Amino acid sequence: MAAPAQAPTSGTLVIRNVGLMLSGDLANPILDADCIVCVDGRIHAVGRERDLDTDRADRVVDAHGTTVAPGLIDSHVHPVLGDWTPRQSQFNWIDSFLNGGVTTMVSAGEVHTPGRPKDIPGLKAMAIFAQRSFLNARPAGVKVHAGAPVIEQGMTEQDFKDLADAGVKLLGEVGLGGVKQGEEARQMVAWARKYGIQSTIHTGGPSIPGSGLIDADVVLEADADIIGHINGGHTALPQDQVRCLCESCSRGIEIVHNGNEKMALFAMRTAFELGAPERVILGTDSPAGSGVQPLGILRMVAMLSSLGDVPAETAFCFATGNTARMRELDCGLIEPGRAADFVIMDRAQHTAGKDILDSVRLGDLPGISMTIIDGVVRTGRSRNTPPAERLAELVAPG
Repeated sequence: MAAPAQAPTSGTLVIRNVGLMLSGDLANPILDADCIVCVDGRIHAVGRERDLDTDRADRVVDAHGTTVAPGLIDSHVHPVLGDWTPRQSQFNWIDSFLNGGVTTMVSAGEVHTPGRPKDIPGLKAMAIFAQRSFLNARPAGVKVHAGAPVIEQGMTEQDFKDLADAGVKLLGEVGLGGVKQGEEARQMVAWARKYGIQSTIHTGGPSIPGSGLIDADVVLEADADIIGHINGGHTALPQDQVRCLCESCSRGIEIVHNGNEKMALFAMRTAFELGAPERVILGTDSPAGSGVQPLGILRMVAMLSSLGDVPAETAFCFATGNTARMRELDCGLIEPGRAADFVIMDRAQHTAGKDILDSVRLGDLPGISMTIIDGVVRTGRSRNTPPAERLAELVAPG
């Protein structure tokens, strides 16, 4: 999935004095490295500063011994236009998510658009408009992959080809529109897949007017690429159906903030039992009736680690590398060639944890001191997280 457009990023950024580097990769979540060199908005080299060429830096960030991780990815949002959501009559919600460490978002459908068209020409036009809008204008610098049409009855294979030819790469949640039967959904999901469009299916009870119950049988028959909010959005399926979904297919297991926390923990544990933790990805499913959650992804990481008894560095992978690979994004991992998107954090002031990972295992959120997108510093100290003990800073090269 191509990154949303922006003005070209040029020059060299060096991030030095990193105390802990989280890779986003489940196979090796902590890197033996203290420095990152980024060139023209992409990661060029990662390692020990003494071994890297840092002399050509145009910009230098001194992490002051704090933690650098890939920018967090929210796999499930419902944007409408720019940094405005009619769902909560709120502006600047995406900027608030950036202050929660989220540098990339994936739309599960622009379903809250007032007067959302449900005729086929209208829904195609709206999807292309949303895709173009967020491609060309990135709120607060955040990469919003949008333009996710909600499929309706009567769509043909040609409609999916038309959408793909226009640049649409996503389907909105299957089940939020008129297509609710597994057999009908399966045909449309297959057409979407044929033309390189990734699909997500609504799972659980209804969430907005027009949606309905989508149970395990429908999810399995539809065979979408992502089992959207497997822990319900908002109402979860029974535990035996959640287990059935995890066991009976190999698709992405998406856990969201605006869902059932007990089922979130159950789905994650089931993925580990199956030897497939790489399938677990995180979203917020917001904006929603319960509001906007700028710290939703961080809260999910802390909840799954503290109550689910997984290492904090593993839980961070759910929100970064796992999602990047499942969603075919060029970010989410600290490795050469990837987009230079980072969040710099430290343990919060007065936490009982002895370090950032221990504090997250105890259920506390870290404090964010900087976010970086495409090698450009986008925020300093977060206005939303608790204050970090130590702060990264932009310093003069040399």
